[in-house]
Amino acid sequence: MDDCIFCKIIRKEIPSRIVYEDKLSFAFLDIKPYNLGHTLVIPKKHYRWVWDIKEIDEFYKSVRNIANAIKKGLGTDYVVSLVFGEAVPHAHVHLIPRFNNDGHGNAIKLGNFKNISEDEQLDSLKKIQSFL
Repeated sequence: MDDCIFCKIIRKEIPSRIVYEDKLSFAFLDIKPYNLGHTLVIPKKHYRWVWDIKEIDEFYKSVRNIANAIKKGLGTDYVVSLVFGEAVPHAHVHLIPRFNNDGHGNAIKLGNFKNISEDEQLDSLKKIQSFL
């Protein structure tokens, strides 16, 4: 789709901090992160909903690999995944690492975005990529 922001990111018409890319999936750091390392994983082909992805098994293998790289790279015990699909009409999975005292409590507080410096973002990107 020509006007889809995620399709523009895939085509590199809009810059992003690319975490991972393969023939089916594209992952990048979220510009409004809930935590350091918050990554969006999207299919390269435009699908409205995650459940529409024909190759969903392969797509979720990438999601799993990226989540594990986030865990290892950022030294956290777990990464939560969220699938909403309402804010941007392109299938996507949020991968959000959780840390002790991250300000979210027992569950991610929607709208509780973090102000993370460019240096911290780039450092987290390198750490995640080192495990992919």
